[in-house]
Amino acid sequence: MITYAALSPHPPIIIPEVGGDRAKEAISTIQAMQAMAVELLASSPDTVVFLTPHGNVFSDCITCLIEPQLSGDLSSFGRPDVRTSHPNDLALVQELMMRAEDRSINMIGINQDMAERHKLNAQIDHGILVPLYYLEKAGMGDKPVVAISVGYLDNIELYALGRMIHEVADSLNKRVAVVASGDMSHRLKNEGPYDFHPDGSTFDLTVKELFTQNDVEGLLDIPEKLRKNAGECGYCSIVIMLGTMDGYDFQTKILSYEGPFGVGYLTAGFHPGKQSPSILEKLEARQAGLVEARRADESPQVRWARMTLENYIKSGKNPDLPREMESLLQDRAGAFVSIKKHGQLRGCIGTFLPVYKNLAEEIKNNALAAGLEDPRFPPVKAEELSTLVYSVDILAEPEPCKREELDPKRYGVIVSNSGKRGLLLPDLEGVDTVEQQLQIALQKGGILPREQYSIQRFEVKRYS
Repeated sequence: MITYAALSPHPPIIIPEVGGDRAKEAISTIQAMQAMAVELLASSPDTVVFLTPHGNVFSDCITCLIEPQLSGDLSSFGRPDVRTSHPNDLALVQELMMRAEDRSINMIGINQDMAERHKLNAQIDHGILVPLYYLEKAGMGDKPVVAISVGYLDNIELYALGRMIHEVADSLNKRVAVVASGDMSHRLKNEGPYDFHPDGSTFDLTVKELFTQNDVEGLLDIPEKLRKNAGECGYCSIVIMLGTMDGYDFQTKILSYEGPFGVGYLTAGFHPGKQSPSILEKLEARQAGLVEARRADESPQVRWARMTLENYIKSGKNPDLPREMESLLQDRAGAFVSIKKHGQLRGCIGTFLPVYKNLAEEIKNNALAAGLEDPRFPPVKAEELSTLVYSVDILAEPEPCKREELDPKRYGVIVSNSGKRGLLLPDLEGVDTVEQQLQIALQKGGILPREQYSIQRFEVKRYS
């Protein structure tokens, strides 16, 4: 069972050995952390699960440390003597990873060998070390811990992962407390780590008020733009934490909120109560309804891409081209097929010049490649098909151009140098300037910015 959950800020400055006299400027947070630690330990957990945004964080997966003993220190903040070590609850970790795989949520275990080979971190990061410091001061002893790094997945996947933590605790008959580590907005003042933005305080107060109201769906529906403008680092941890309490009423206690250094620190405790209806199924049904509504209005190009991948995964065969799509046999062009799952990229493969005899073949082969052969992602599974959203870009023939003739909203770009080539489609979220567009295209092509390279631009017609 889940015995307790906490939202914990993680500024190292509130560790007296690190912050010194400046720690007193966040005295409300320090007192709240002390109170949170006492409450958590009073719930008598067997294991404490930490959710951190500062470990090995990726856009398409969750990671978890899998060494038998987990250690870390604050040497990055000038205090290598502030260190700790706890046994890892590997039984809980292994069961959670199996359940995540069954649900097609990518979850990767990281040990010391993998960390060394891929320049990752097998140590506990400060997102865990700060709340753990206060738990140890409150008498935690050598209780086992679990160290999970969040990923930038869709809210439903994050919430479902939290639900799985809850289910694993029940299946193993363990009492588990959860600590969601995360700071609120980093843009409350100009002297903070980022420039001031008015959405910073709006985000923080919105989260605080929704917690006060126990409005889980309201928290899950906070607009992405608001979160981005706020410059927060706690939202993914919050969503997973909320999932651990799915199916239970819970009492919320706001312990403190302040922003003395331009960063919002919200500390809160949550006491699970009696059982209540799960909202996970409701969230999934709502998401499925949005997908179905989009598919009811999808273009022939997108319908053909979807049909191709679905039919092949279900039967191992390619479908026949429907009669109403036979116009695709008349054209030849390069085409890119993009697949998203819960708003996150799931695969994208294409050709900037035609390589097949007609557009139907171009879309078919690129749809299969996007779903099954994109090296950035595992192949799509049958159980994922109902959640996928497709788009198809038909490319006009590229033309040489100068840098000043680019427009990332209108034109895609191709950069080339001695057989190396990088391509980026136009009108992509987060790519707003020519500099950003070229930087990404060069990186994709393995071309250094200082090297000489040619530039081509192209227009696309995007179908959804």
